[in-house]
Amino acid sequence: MGFSRKDDENSARLLSTMALADSCILKTIITRDVIVCGDAKVLKRHIEKLDKNESNGRVIISADGATSKLLDAGLIPDIIVSDLDGCVEDILEANRKGAVVVVHAHGDNIHLVRDHVPALTNVVGTTQSKPFDTVYNFGGFTDGDRCAYMATAFGANNILLLGFDFDDASVSYMKRKKLRWASYLLSILSEVVDVQWMEVC
Repeated sequence: MGFSRKDDENSARLLSTMALADSCILKTIITRDVIVCGDAKVLKRHIEKLDKNESNGRVIISADGATSKLLDAGLIPDIIVSDLDGCVEDILEANRKGAVVVVHAHGDNIHLVRDHVPALTNVVGTTQSKPFDTVYNFGGFTDGDRCAYMATAFGANNILLLGFDFDDASVSYMKRKKLRWASYLLSILSEVVDVQWMEVC
């Protein structure tokens, strides 16, 4: 993908200097049944189709920009996984209402980490490089598949994916490449944990 490992590590080091929570905060939230919400256009329709019996007792994990669509639907995610390129105002609102924010540091978001993390509480830090101190690497690559890998790392054995569209032709070339990786990584994960998709149509 052409990303700089050095820049990723610099961003993670900056994040590690901030007031971060230990990952054990996630253990108290994640149960065995999880809903992961991606930010595809179809998410709104998926939320409308979701049977209340399917959501009862499940932990809701939001991938970055999906947070805005959840708030619009009157839902507060339990956990937000974000590299802070979504609507930060909505992430801050959900955080104030109790959502834990898992902030991912990479080379392209150093300025966002510097500007926004101090305004958040209950923040867990992650990196796609070597983990250290209180900055973790639970696996995954995009915000969406990182949600599922993190949930698996903390014991979830049933994950329902909403708002995922790996064949979205309206996104940029780089985003399509990322979606292909997300699809591949989730297919690997589905070999060790029960991962279910809500259909795009």
